[in-house]
Amino acid sequence: MHFALMVQGVRRLGSVHGIAVEVWWGIVERFSPLAYDWSLYEELFKLVSESELKLHVALSFHSNMNCSSSRKGGVSLPLWIIEIGDHNKHIYYRDQNGLSNDDYLTLGVDHVPLFCGRTAIQCYEDFMLSFVKKFESFIGSVIEEISVGLGPSGELRYPAHPFGDGRWNFPGIGEFQCYDKYMMDDLKMAACKEGKPQWGERGPQNAGGYNSLPSGVPFFEEGEESFLSDYGCFFLEWYSGRLLHHADDILAKAAKILRKYQENKKTSILLVAKIAGIFWWYQTVAHPAELTAGYYNTALRDGYDPVASILSRHGVALHFSCLEMMDTDNPASYLCSPEGLRQQIWTASKKRIIHLIGRNTNERFDRVGLWQIHANCHHSQAEAVRSFTYFRMNDKIFRAENWNNFVPFVRKMSANW
Repeated sequence: MHFALMVQGVRRLGSVHGIAVEVWWGIVERFSPLAYDWSLYEELFKLVSESELKLHVALSFHSNMNCSSSRKGGVSLPLWIIEIGDHNKHIYYRDQNGLSNDDYLTLGVDHVPLFCGRTAIQCYEDFMLSFVKKFESFIGSVIEEISVGLGPSGELRYPAHPFGDGRWNFPGIGEFQCYDKYMMDDLKMAACKEGKPQWGERGPQNAGGYNSLPSGVPFFEEGEESFLSDYGCFFLEWYSGRLLHHADDILAKAAKILRKYQENKKTSILLVAKIAGIFWWYQTVAHPAELTAGYYNTALRDGYDPVASILSRHGVALHFSCLEMMDTDNPASYLCSPEGLRQQIWTASKKRIIHLIGRNTNERFDRVGLWQIHANCHHSQAEAVRSFTYFRMNDKIFRAENWNNFVPFVRKMSANW
């Protein structure tokens, strides 16, 4: 068990076990397919090793061009992927108005050979194979955890709440992202198989927009045309099911690669998958913000146990955020419950016997926030919390008032592990 930092620059802090580093598809395979340039990461990993720190590596198949706050610049998808997208916008997720989100390839192309003869899954698999081959000397010694990107921000979800482009603002319920032609073709096939071809014509037409609130949105209320209707249940089963298949496909490839490597090298490494912390409107019956993100989780249905089941099958740890949050941190009218969501995640991870990896969502340097992280990592119901990554290290940490809180926090976290 250990404590790590998600960093933009490496600076040693006592009691820290290691750092988390994003390894970007858009940097390594930037210019042409199968042309991998690992030189940047070779230098960084050598520096980390010489500093006697360990690594949590996040293989990032998304872009962060639309990231918010003060972070400048960003990393796009590979340029050769963007060129394909310029001619075929349907390789990206699309909303009901036809607007694309180019942060991540739609899971509709997972098995469609649109990328110079390869499918999206094959692109991810080839990248992972190249990474393991290139850094085999670090794996198991310096690199202890590998997180595999499964969607926007590396998380297993649809981009239902896009930030940075003005479409969505908290606490909007978000929009379903199934309108690229590949997803729609799949929906049509699923509807025909169900014997209801009319259900495959489009997604829910009464589900509001990005910034709608649940009240007054028919699909998220308890009426005849709601999420509880036959159509509503069919659509949500399909929508969430496609996301689960996406995770299953990628994690199966990753687990096979690492299993073969570990058998040959007789070393151990933890494979990790991230899920999103969609905590707003959690106290409603419908949980609309979770539904649009792809988690079929309502007051009447557990949407996280199926995720945990897939992770358990592949020996993958669950990476979860929101560890600094309390229910009272948000206006009561938003019906938020990060505490309730955490408890549900803890229960699912415990039931499926999987490790739980934690991090914060918001930047917190105050004593209350930091001590809340500690309390949640060492909660009596959180035995599975294996490690915590502070997200994200920056110069603010070194301001006197923040440093005086952060150093005791790091020492306390490390002491308890």
